[in-house]
Amino acid sequence: MKIDKINIAIIKHLRDGRKSFKEIADGLNLSENTVRSRVNKLTENGVFEVCGLSDPEKLPGHSTVIIGIKLQSMDLIKIGKEFSKLKGVVSVSVVTGRFDLIAIVMLKEDFGLLEFYTKEASKVKGIKSVESFVVYKNYNLKVPYIL
Repeated sequence: MKIDKINIAIIKHLRDGRKSFKEIADGLNLSENTVRSRVNKLTENGVFEVCGLSDPEKLPGHSTVIIGIKLQSMDLIKIGKEFSKLKGVVSVSVVTGRFDLIAIVMLKEDFGLLEFYTKEASKVKGIKSVESFVVYKNYNLKVPYIL
């Protein structure tokens, strides 16, 4: 799918996921049907998703941890996908540098870091080591509520 300037402009308008297709169309001098069709195509092709995001810092009893993961092998894609399906995992990225994967994990009072490592991360074979970075204060971090 080709991502052109119009698609980018529509995506920018949808930072507010509640904005109507008519408002977007009026702002971009397009028809409402054009906007609807493009948003549907962007969604169908996995380029764009409309969802509600929360600031974990503002949710009582919740926190966020960034985890650097070193693997025993170079099976980055397989292990990254497997790790991404664990409870609490918001995202996993294959990265360069001293880690092979970086994960963002949401925790809450009854599902803390110890529970995540012992009940979830332990299911994934091939992890050599992990390093946790507890987020004490975030700026602009919004995540889907997944717990």
